[in-house]
Amino acid sequence: MRDGDVVVIGGGYAGVRLAKRLDGTARVTLVDRKEVFFHRIASLRAGVRPEWTMAPFIPYDRLLGNGRVAVGKAVRVDTAEREVVLATGERLPYDVVVIATGADYPEPARFSGTTAEEAAKSFAGHQQSVATADHVLVVGGGPSGVELAAEIRLARPGARVTLAHSGQALLHSTGSERAGRKARAWLESHDVEVRLDSFMSPGHDFGTYRDARGNVVEADRSFWATGTTPNTLWLRLGGHGDWLNASGHVKVDRMLRAEGRLDVFAVGDVNDASELKITPAALAQADLAAHNIRAYLGSSGKHRTQSRSYRPIHRTPLIVPFGQADGVTMLPVLGGETAVLGGRTTTLAKAKTLMTPYMRRQLGYTAA
Repeated sequence: MRDGDVVVIGGGYAGVRLAKRLDGTARVTLVDRKEVFFHRIASLRAGVRPEWTMAPFIPYDRLLGNGRVAVGKAVRVDTAEREVVLATGERLPYDVVVIATGADYPEPARFSGTTAEEAAKSFAGHQQSVATADHVLVVGGGPSGVELAAEIRLARPGARVTLAHSGQALLHSTGSERAGRKARAWLESHDVEVRLDSFMSPGHDFGTYRDARGNVVEADRSFWATGTTPNTLWLRLGGHGDWLNASGHVKVDRMLRAEGRLDVFAVGDVNDASELKITPAALAQADLAAHNIRAYLGSSGKHRTQSRSYRPIHRTPLIVPFGQADGVTMLPVLGGETAVLGGRTTTLAKAKTLMTPYMRRQLGYTAA
């Protein structure tokens, strides 16, 4: 028997995981503006290589055996009536609502439009611009910037590729200097110009970019991998700005509930949990929130489930591919140290398939 209505707003990694976890114990409705799941991990390669264009798109139709997926845009959480209001006017009653709307990423790691065809057209545009550019500029030396610069280099061996980073070392947010050095060595050995301590902004003329010292870089195409923005503007516009912190993330307590609400949870990139915003953390949050939602829905009775506190993940494996056959893997080990592994491990773990078979299985499809 399924007890309670759970509305999950957002069908990304955390939302899909949580909806699937609760499908057998609650009446689940997953709301997303996209008609398919977007496997963002594969999006950087899809923005460069035509044969990967459709890889990031996995239908939702096999995800839930009992619940349903509602394609639409949530515009408001009506806490008085306990309903989620969609842009179409449809109102979804809830006993628990989960905010899992994620964050907005720069191109090409973005789903444009609402259909796979619209997003694929956007990817095709990026592929064409990369294929015809003499000089491509990538701004940002974190994991996404390094991965994208490597993908572009391998797809366009004859083009000039520049990676500009405002920090003094690549991958500095990971805390591993060795991994940053390894990434820089790979890029420079493949004729990628790496410019460190180089904060970039668009120049005055089309196709020009300027660093903080006034130096001008000319490029036919630029990609910015400089961070993300939580998708919470709709909450502010819907009257729940008090749920958000200064950066726009949903403030959550140790149970991953929105502050002051027992029936509103927030998981994944959208909340203010102090940890790296990476997929393993989103999945861990989804699992804990699913447990706590079951505890809330079955809160009465002698043998009720007890809620658990979330412990932010500060040490987790982090994999940065350099194309399909190389990369760097950072693996936490005892003593607070980080082991840095190379191409073979990275290829087997992520670089070759970008975890596409794994995500297809998560959504009920075969790996192929």
